[in-house]
Amino acid sequence: MTDYFEVHARDGAARVGELRLEEPRTTPALVDDLVEDAGSLWASDREVPEGDESQLTVLPHRAFPGGTAEEVQESFAVDYPDVDYPSVAVVSSESATDQGTDAYALSDVQSVTGHGAALVEAVVSVREAIPADTALYVSGVATPRNVALLAYAGIDLFDATAAVVKGTEGRYLTTDEAYFLEDLDELPCSCPACRKPRSAFTREDCAEHNRNALEAELAIVRRRIRDGRLRDYVEGQARHDQWLTAAMRELDAQWGYLEERTPILRDAQIAAATEDTLHRVEIQRFADRVTTRYRNRFKNPLVLVPCSATKPYSESQSHRQFHDAIQWRAHLVSMTSPIGVVPQELETTYPAQHYDTVVTGRWSEDEKGFVSEVLRRYLERNRDTYPYVIAHVPDEGYRDIVERVESDFDDLAFTYTVPEGGHPTDDESLTNLQEALSGELKYSKREREHNTVRAIADYLLGDGAGDDLFADITTTSRYPKIQVRDREETQLATMVPQYGTLSFTLEGAKRWVDSDAPVKRVEIDGFVPHGSVLAPGVVDADEDIRVGDEVVVEGPKAFAVGRAEMFGREMAESTRGVAAEIRHVEER
Repeated sequence: MTDYFEVHARDGAARVGELRLEEPRTTPALVDDLVEDAGSLWASDREVPEGDESQLTVLPHRAFPGGTAEEVQESFAVDYPDVDYPSVAVVSSESATDQGTDAYALSDVQSVTGHGAALVEAVVSVREAIPADTALYVSGVATPRNVALLAYAGIDLFDATAAVVKGTEGRYLTTDEAYFLEDLDELPCSCPACRKPRSAFTREDCAEHNRNALEAELAIVRRRIRDGRLRDYVEGQARHDQWLTAAMRELDAQWGYLEERTPILRDAQIAAATEDTLHRVEIQRFADRVTTRYRNRFKNPLVLVPCSATKPYSESQSHRQFHDAIQWRAHLVSMTSPIGVVPQELETTYPAQHYDTVVTGRWSEDEKGFVSEVLRRYLERNRDTYPYVIAHVPDEGYRDIVERVESDFDDLAFTYTVPEGGHPTDDESLTNLQEALSGELKYSKREREHNTVRAIADYLLGDGAGDDLFADITTTSRYPKIQVRDREETQLATMVPQYGTLSFTLEGAKRWVDSDAPVKRVEIDGFVPHGSVLAPGVVDADEDIRVGDEVVVEGPKAFAVGRAEMFGREMAESTRGVAAEIRHVEER
């Protein structure tokens, strides 16, 4: 049971948490002062269990949170004379197991620091072996330059040993470089240690500056985690050291580890500033779901168009011109880097309206390769639903991508409506597009809205979920604030335009449970939740639940629907924190 560490915010594997001491620490944090104190958090005279030298369980002094009544402390001492909290287990990356402690110290981290693949393998193996709600501590490796990547990998606690030692050696650390002190004519910092004249600045001052710089970087990391934008920061920060870039890419290759911990939605915008953005979980997950879960339900031709800077695309001037020319006689799919392809029904679904990219008019080979592969997979899944394809795209990159894919579909006719050197919004191009659709029938607003609801359900819940749940519905309100009702006018769900998701009512949740669509279920104990479900009340949870997912919450006394605040395994393992926010509840 974890009593002294609680996670409050998550951004992939990185977390902002609280280490509950007499003076609580907000993590990721430095804890080396605890190491130095006699009777500290980490201190222990416990012997290593014979035959189990790889697993040293450290049970330090009893440290109750500030304000704990003396009688409570005395009662605890009587009831649990052999237990001390908070507790730390020193583990090896090769043999880590659950020791029932609040935190785990990785004993062999220094041997893998500087080697991207080795570091990632060590951290991932330990994090997968220990409970999700425990803290991971590494000693002797953190610097202002690497601590953001270390936190991104899933490490919560650090010390300043490496930074201080480098300072005493005359190495002045910043977030992008390590300078020899004698090479600095002026100090590029205004921390208390650096306010001295350069001539009076000593190596002891340098060590103090290094610690200050590390503390400041951790504050930035905590802010980025809370904002859901740590990855954007790491993509830039990792460029300052090749092994950090390698580590970031190795983490991207750990799909299961990062995907489980990455929310399906968030408020933060993705800054697509480097080609590494293509490998982010959010991007890969969207491409995977579009090409394995989404199914086109229209029988009209497919029109491929370029994306727009304005999100959602349909609100842009260029896409309004496309819609005026098409007049609902074709199915619109946008092509974009780094997302891939975006069917019109999913244009608001995270991250399709939550990214911004660098616009140069030139596509890199990696971008072309990624988008063409996504388009190829999309057409393979939906080729039987389109009579033909119209590529209403400019020469720059877009046409090359379509032509690469066209050769794989001999049975599907492709027409290009933008003249060479032209632009999709030119009068000639729009006229060509309009004429190419001559004779095609329009599909109705009702059909468009119903298909949008079903497509979002497929994307969120699984292939075929839209038809299983919403085969016989009516819709009210205007897109994108669509309300979904059954034939008796009972509301089942509402489309959330901010994220392009569905929010279920109790009746919608009951229909979900009774359908063949995969249900994301949280089993709770015998209580009626109001507002939120705390992790200690969770009996079990489906492992495929991700933060942000719509979930059904069931227990002996209640049936409820809400949104997940933890991933499924974390709900089942955790002893602290909010597992799910409840929207509607019904007593049984």
